[in-house]
Amino acid sequence: MAYFLKVTKQQSRTYLSIYESFYSPETKGTKHRSYRSLGNIQKLIDSGIDDPIAYFQKEVDRLNAQRKADNANKKINDRLIGEVSPEKLLGYFPLASIMNNLDVREHFDYLQSNRHFHFNVHDLFTSLVYARLVAPLSKHRTFHDILPSMFSAPQDSYYQLLDAVEFLGEEYQKIVEILTVATDENYGIDTSHSYFDCTNFYFEIDRENSFQRKGPSKENRKDPIVGLGLLLDANMIPVGMEMYPGNESEQPVFRNIINGLKKRNNIKGRTIRVADKGLNSARNIIDSINCRDGYIFSKSVKKLPEVERTWVLLDNDYKEVKDKDGNLLFKHKSSCIEEYTYSYTDDDGREFIKKVKEKRVATYNPKLHKKRVFEINKMVEKARKMKASQAKKEEYGESAKYGTFKGKDGSKAEVMLNEEAIEKDMAVAGYNLIVTSEYDMDDQKIYETYHNLWRIEESFRVMKSELDARPVYLQKENSIKGHFLICYAAVLLLRIFQFKVLDNKYSTSEICEFIKSFRIVEINNNRYINITRSTPFIRDLAGILNQPITNYYLTARQIKMMLTR
Repeated sequence: MAYFLKVTKQQSRTYLSIYESFYSPETKGTKHRSYRSLGNIQKLIDSGIDDPIAYFQKEVDRLNAQRKADNANKKINDRLIGEVSPEKLLGYFPLASIMNNLDVREHFDYLQSNRHFHFNVHDLFTSLVYARLVAPLSKHRTFHDILPSMFSAPQDSYYQLLDAVEFLGEEYQKIVEILTVATDENYGIDTSHSYFDCTNFYFEIDRENSFQRKGPSKENRKDPIVGLGLLLDANMIPVGMEMYPGNESEQPVFRNIINGLKKRNNIKGRTIRVADKGLNSARNIIDSINCRDGYIFSKSVKKLPEVERTWVLLDNDYKEVKDKDGNLLFKHKSSCIEEYTYSYTDDDGREFIKKVKEKRVATYNPKLHKKRVFEINKMVEKARKMKASQAKKEEYGESAKYGTFKGKDGSKAEVMLNEEAIEKDMAVAGYNLIVTSEYDMDDQKIYETYHNLWRIEESFRVMKSELDARPVYLQKENSIKGHFLICYAAVLLLRIFQFKVLDNKYSTSEICEFIKSFRIVEINNNRYINITRSTPFIRDLAGILNQPITNYYLTARQIKMMLTR
């Protein structure tokens, strides 16, 4: 087997590539695969290479000499352990089966049809999605350590992988649309409710650029960030994603994603838009009504007018909801249905005013109360330590709201704890106010619908922890977008598997643990040993999927069926 230089003529241009020949056990003969795409011969000449064919033939000769030397060393070390583990990662097979059902390969082929790629974008995309699920690492380590350990992965070069990621980012909005339509056609989506939230991801770089901008970071870091908005349907299936510079407001993204999704997919029905208080603005409310949609938003109790805040905090009229053991889950009460006036001024200075009939539901959740009290005490303790060490105001961070700073720039000695601010936050801990256009909906149903927002927060946690989407070391804007498209697709497959295949009987952490831990060892070309530890989850999954995943021995044919069925 050897490397060779391939010259390809397409229309009036000539392209060079380095190809590698190898023995294929499937065909029992020699096959060829692209090792490195070199590009247009004219561009190579323009870059300063006088004779590209002669120049890269020397590179081919060097690669062949290196392979010959490696083979000689291999013969010497035949009886030593190998550098490549015989283990194969196979836990992604349920997701590969779902991707096969989505059947989007043809659409990817259309997208790359006007590119002179010597690789298949769909194959690289799906492999990177599965690799992100089984072992989230950098693109470099994914290529060298993870892809070779997967049961089936494209035989492309690292440079081609990077080209594919950049292409995916360039076309990420189209690909999200392709995946959404395919999900609807094969598994169904329900846009009667749509859940939206935003997060951001930091980059360990010193300087901003047009895309990576400094803004309010979720991790309270000062690095440049990029914002990501995620839209889920009523069944918690991702149906839209938008990326934007980190210094931009997330509120327009909310409108753009929902309106764009409905327009592209010809969705005529009424959608109830559900979002947290950060997206509750007059413009978003008016846009919802103008689009004949509804909304369920929350408002900060602390920022309410005095009369409304007093009503929320009064114990009168609250109805308690308890579990089967009599423990309080939450309590709620609602106000009379009234008309509220909302107004905003657009970028051109035009004012828009609309009266909306609205119901307001006050809620109290003891778990939220406990969480908020813990967070407040944590910030108060930080403020005390900062005060004791005579720190400056900028060192307090978020805990600065519990300090009263006197003197210029909050100088060292004149700092006092703001007991009034602490008491005010403690008083509203656990309380929430939900505002909604759905005045005919039952209060408890409104609360439960809004409470489902935790699922979208969980999706972000999956991206940031299970898929290790941060920090991001890529530099090109399209490569960054391609990276997050891969993370989005991984979450989409997880959610389809969790909700559509497993009927939400198992947690995300259980599913991710299985995907990362299910492994086999190759004995020969046709036989494998299953080295995964048996668990109740795996035994249940074997019955649900009707797959031989509890067998000790697996054949190549069985594994291929697992990946496609």
